[in-house]
Amino acid sequence: MRSTGFRRTLAAIGVCSSLALAASACGSGDDGAAGGRTRITVNCEPPKSAKVDRRFFEQDIASFEKQNPDIEVVAHDAFPCQDPKTFDAKLAGGQMEDVFYTYFTDAGHVVDIDQAADLTPYLKQLRSYDTIQKQLRDIYTVDGKVYGIPRTGYSMGLIYNRKLFEKAGLDPDKPPATWDEVRADARRIAALGDGTVGYADYSAQNQGGWHFTAELYSQGGDVVGADGKKATVDTPEGHAVLQNLHDMRWTDDSMGSKQLLVINDVQQMMGSGKLGMYLSAPDNIPILVKEKGGDYKDLALAPMPGGKGTLIGGDGYMFNKKDTPAQIRAGLKWLDHMFLTPGSGFLGDYARAKKNDAPVGLPEPRLFTGAADAKDQQVKKANANVPVENYQAFLDGNQQLRMKIEPPDAQQIYSVLDGVVSAVLTKKDADVDHLLKDASGKIDSILARS
Repeated sequence: MRSTGFRRTLAAIGVCSSLALAASACGSGDDGAAGGRTRITVNCEPPKSAKVDRRFFEQDIASFEKQNPDIEVVAHDAFPCQDPKTFDAKLAGGQMEDVFYTYFTDAGHVVDIDQAADLTPYLKQLRSYDTIQKQLRDIYTVDGKVYGIPRTGYSMGLIYNRKLFEKAGLDPDKPPATWDEVRADARRIAALGDGTVGYADYSAQNQGGWHFTAELYSQGGDVVGADGKKATVDTPEGHAVLQNLHDMRWTDDSMGSKQLLVINDVQQMMGSGKLGMYLSAPDNIPILVKEKGGDYKDLALAPMPGGKGTLIGGDGYMFNKKDTPAQIRAGLKWLDHMFLTPGSGFLGDYARAKKNDAPVGLPEPRLFTGAADAKDQQVKKANANVPVENYQAFLDGNQQLRMKIEPPDAQQIYSVLDGVVSAVLTKKDADVDHLLKDASGKIDSILARS
């Protein structure tokens, strides 16, 4: 899932709308352009409604084409960047762009259905490849071959309200590090009254299953076994997750009476100053400020409680199987220019972002390693316009956590786990043993069909 909660449920904008169109209209295989230039189509251009991001994207394409006069880039806009209703059909129908956006969880599937170009012979064209975190590169590596390039990554943590911590007599510089501490702090915050909620969690629209997975990882558990064939939720770690949610909801009354929440509900609670803590990634913080009424100085980020693991996600680009060698080389050059050069490009030009009042200084995405990471962090720090000290605990704590990607068949599994989480939060007498046993059987069936 996307860390912002914008899941793949909305129609994409600006991409080829009919799968009956000729492949050359939206897809690949024809790299000819006027004057003998190599032509590539790319997607995930910000829509016109996102005026600043759209302008940045267009500026960066223009500068790329100026530096590479032999390449023409045709961008297709969309929000979200990938529509599940058309994604597989576009792949199967040969309508996908030459360079197309994917979530990390899509990589194996696209390779399995034989719709991805093998980039391995062309990697020397991508100057930045060896600087990208290996665990992110590995997501797009199948049987030793590289089929995609990471663009961003995120990891889950605990967003908390420093103002409420102080009001409740808690030290905002010492966020909870265990789930027992989360529970204790949530009780103190909820005791402030006036509709204040100590801790909130999602439990609908597959988001409850997503957070259950993150919480299970934090306890050292897994949703699916290493062989990918059997569920591993009916375990002591799975029981601990549900029992903790049950006890905060019903014994402590620290989660409030309103349940079946989704991300927008929880963000609204946090932005309005009525929520102490919830799980999220750093990219939620600007949304809380710009859309929900929050203040950067009040919002802080800690690592996942539990100390054993955190869920990671993100996105990248894959290449159409029909791409010509010239298109692959051109697409890799474009990725370097747009996203993978520290301190510049669409995601890394922090000076430009600051000038346009975009937040600079959030702890993620942290894509690079070594000298590239050092340069990226140096430029980011020089242009920071948010209180970076509020995120230091997250940065420090993440170094100790196991980073785990979402499970296979994630959305189907999350749908099953949604029911488990919602039952615990809406039924005081929910039978945790039965819920996990039933969920385990359903997940096994999903895995058997995949």
